[in-house]
Amino acid sequence: MTIAINTQIHRVSPQTPINLHTSLTTPPTDFEHSKKALKEQFKTESKALTHLQELMYAQSKHAVLIVFQAMDAGGKDSTIRHIMTPINPQGCRVLNFKAPSAYERERDYLWRIHQHVPPKGCFTVFNRSHYEDVVTVSVNDFAPKHIWQKRYNHINAFEQLLTDEGTHILKFFLHISKDYQKHRLQRRLDRPDKHWKFDPSDLVARNHWDDYMQAYAQAFNTCSVNTDAPWYVIPAENREYRNLAIIQIINQKLQSLDMQYPAPQYDASQYKIN
Repeated sequence: MTIAINTQIHRVSPQTPINLHTSLTTPPTDFEHSKKALKEQFKTESKALTHLQELMYAQSKHAVLIVFQAMDAGGKDSTIRHIMTPINPQGCRVLNFKAPSAYERERDYLWRIHQHVPPKGCFTVFNRSHYEDVVTVSVNDFAPKHIWQKRYNHINAFEQLLTDEGTHILKFFLHISKDYQKHRLQRRLDRPDKHWKFDPSDLVARNHWDDYMQAYAQAFNTCSVNTDAPWYVIPAENREYRNLAIIQIINQKLQSLDMQYPAPQYDASQYKIN
């Protein structure tokens, strides 16, 4: 049995402002499939993604930029590992954007982002992204409002430039509840092998949960105007649902490109390997 998630219910529409306090963090109540069934469907989708990535790499006409944002313990690392592991590493790169360095702060905030967008034929995955420069900056007052408020227009123009030049952008927010985050953070403290994943600064951000929800919602509502660079708010407390929803969205985008292997620049019938 094929399991197809209705991923459109997770897509942010600029006509319908999103409220993250009421958005799903678990699968819809009418979605009833076992963990085993979801994993089996994911394997099928993973094989399809491997083939589609090879087509994109061979054709070298399109590029894909995948953006992941989440609150701490939202599952970005796990999601990236599950989705991207089967992909040929020659055609994929993962970038983790932490706080900008002093060198980067001497330049415009998009400078460090733009130089890492994918070349034709390749995937690039951003673990955090340029959206930190409106969300984290606004919540923590790292810049005056008249500075970061302008950045929504900058980001929309930047993403429009990329899509106009053949880069397809998919943006995913892995949505969890505050209670679920508490459970995941406590797990990091309880298990010695997870201590390395805990950062006391995570608790500072947790104290501003509502501010982050409001800032993310504003970013999603404002920066979903480019229909070729949509935001998806993915329920992330069920890993199997999360992974399957995301890989199906990626595959649907790649399938829509109608990619073909490039025709050889020679007559293959004229050659014989001795």
